Amino acid sequence: MECQWHSRAVTRPAPQSRSNPTLSGKNSSRLLRRAGCRSIIGLEGKNTGTAGEAGAVIYIIRHGKTERNQANVLQGRSDYPLNDEGIRQAEAAADRLREIRFDHVFSSPLTRAVQTAKIVVPELEPVIDERLIEMDYGPYEGTDLNRLPPEILFFFRDFVHNPAPEGMEQLSSVTERAGSFLDRIRLLQGNILISTHAIAMKGLLETLTPESNGSFWSKYIGNCAIYAAENGEGRIGIPKELESME
Repeated sequence: MECQWHSRAVTRPAPQSRSNPTLSGKNSSRLLRRAGCRSIIGLEGKNTGTAGEAGAVIYIIRHGKTERNQANVLQGRSDYPLNDEGIRQAEAAADRLREIRFDHVFSSPLTRAVQTAKIVVPELEPVIDERLIEMDYGPYEGTDLNRLPPEILFFFRDFVHNPAPEGMEQLSSVTERAGSFLDRIRLLQGNILISTHAIAMKGLLETLTPESNGSFWSKYIGNCAIYAAENGEGRIGIPKELESME
């Protein structure tokens, strides 16, 4: 589960310029082939970055590491910036996606997600969407993951069948807002970056993968992990993970 941090400002090198936008479709398709993504609109063919044509892709990224992640505590909605390592992770993700032309960028309102979005796609200002915020841990925010109370351990043992403790957001709420957000973007044209958090990201992946039956809730998603899914004509494909940035 997501942890939090505090960090100091770090000067980063100027971002590398992105390649010719006309190459973005080919590069999106290549990344998807490597990830084994299931095609819903075909990967071959000329790309214009337009929904309904080959090459329109949604990329979902978890933010880079924070000092609270480093401390191994439940970070939740505590608003900490990226630490030095988190900035390097975001820069590595930017390099991984450097040949992709992004047309839209969305982010959680929390600083670490906004920073990650701006590092990965510096040329676009991210659109803030509250539905991408991390799960609300309520009174358990800041809890040491190595010293969890019994009610949290009970929840963690079976995310699908055991409800979250009182005061904590339920996973059904996370998936509900994930579905609402996806409805907002599914008809957008071009490549999309979504910068969010571990549990919020799992809500998106669960929503896009009906046959997962809750398996994403217990899956580890590292800092700056990226999933990609084709998007066309209002239909979003099954997301697949690109190589880890950790």
